[in-house]
Amino acid sequence: MVEVKFYDSIDDKLLKFAVIISKTNGKWIFCKHRERDTYEVPGGHRESGEDILSVAKRELMEETGATDFTIKPICVYSVKGKTRVSESIDDETFGMLFYADVFSFEEIHSEIEKILITDNLVKNWTYPLIQPKLIEEAKNRGYL
Repeated sequence: MVEVKFYDSIDDKLLKFAVIISKTNGKWIFCKHRERDTYEVPGGHRESGEDILSVAKRELMEETGATDFTIKPICVYSVKGKTRVSESIDDETFGMLFYADVFSFEEIHSEIEKILITDNLVKNWTYPLIQPKLIEEAKNRGYL
């Protein structure tokens, strides 16, 4: 089982991921990885020396082609349990959840095959036990 928790803040060193709930003109933005048939919210791993806001901006640009956008942090989240990135049911990994409004795009140059811009949430999630909960938390906190 996967457990998702939310926090207002945490030690920055623990943040391993940035996930960016994104919209353009009021529509959702989702990504489709080349190796999967599912959709996900843009996001990714923190690289050595990066601050978490830089991770969010880089991942948003790489995965959606966003060139002009506003971005703001929502909250810290954690995932505990066996996932694609964690083999142990006891591992708890932390990330920062962001919200972005995207105003313009360019061609994508990454592992992302395409983006989907839609009025509705997707049904075929890459991370169905995690990302819908992140969106729900963003709604609860007044970001959506």
